[in-house]
Amino acid sequence: MQWLVTGGAGFIGSHVVDRLVERGDDVRVLDDLSSGRREFLSHHLDAGRVDLRIVDLTDYEATLPHFEGIDRVIHLAANPDIRLGTRVTDTDLRHGTIATYNVLEAMRQHGVNDIAFASSSVVYGEGAPLPTPETHGPCVPISLYGASKSAGEGLIGAYVGTFGFRAWIFRFANIIGGRGTHGVIFDFIHKLIATPERLEVLGDGRQEKSYMLVEDCADAMLHVMDHSDEPVTLINLGTEDTCSVRRIGEIVIEVMGLSARMDYTGGDRGWAGDIPKARLAIDRLLNTGFSLTCHSEEAVRTTATLLFEEIAGSRVGTQD
Repeated sequence: MQWLVTGGAGFIGSHVVDRLVERGDDVRVLDDLSSGRREFLSHHLDAGRVDLRIVDLTDYEATLPHFEGIDRVIHLAANPDIRLGTRVTDTDLRHGTIATYNVLEAMRQHGVNDIAFASSSVVYGEGAPLPTPETHGPCVPISLYGASKSAGEGLIGAYVGTFGFRAWIFRFANIIGGRGTHGVIFDFIHKLIATPERLEVLGDGRQEKSYMLVEDCADAMLHVMDHSDEPVTLINLGTEDTCSVRRIGEIVIEVMGLSARMDYTGGDRGWAGDIPKARLAIDRLLNTGFSLTCHSEEAVRTTATLLFEEIAGSRVGTQD
């Protein structure tokens, strides 16, 4: 099978590509390398297992040719930094909504009908019941990132209804793991490298969310695609538990071998558009027969260990 993975050189995308290559499938990756990294795919590129094409998905004419001969699309490309949208307000419109339209239209032009889409728990907005089921609505996002994901879901639904597409829409919890390039654990490690005696924590530290290991995320996506052939499959991906920001700080400090104090900026959230507490209902996922390898706190500890090794190693390499 010939897959096309947008954002396939990114954090989640590169792990999905790993799984597809392991299955023996052919993989074409479209990525502009704005947050993705060629080195995340270097082991496949050197072996000739992946076709990496540098493409700006906000440019339809540049996007269109690359969908020829494709069987299935996994659309992961997006702005990965929710906070960026508060400063550059068209970021999620261009790299989320418009890019998703361009992908769908390129698929239509080349007769490609199957798409998996990386949506997010933030589409549920604030005040949703915890754990939040896929049936919750109406969904009113409070961030521009969430709005772009909601718009992407709507566009995909329209292409299913109008042009006979088939779609798998995955609403992600916080996905973490090795190769991460942003997020709370990544930020904490960099802050502690700069000031080992103190850790600045945005908000009051009581923010509490689910954290899913990226390998589980990639495996879950492919598992669900193999086990559901409905016109639209909408499913939450996450864990059954949560971990607080304060606890994450404690784990990162411990992994780094420090005794730093935590200083809080105050308030109930880290930034405008942040949702302080989130936990997804994952009954649909578990009912497909999928099993998680770990839950939130174990995923946080694994990620902190891997990212600290990666970041420390890259700093040594830079100094050399």
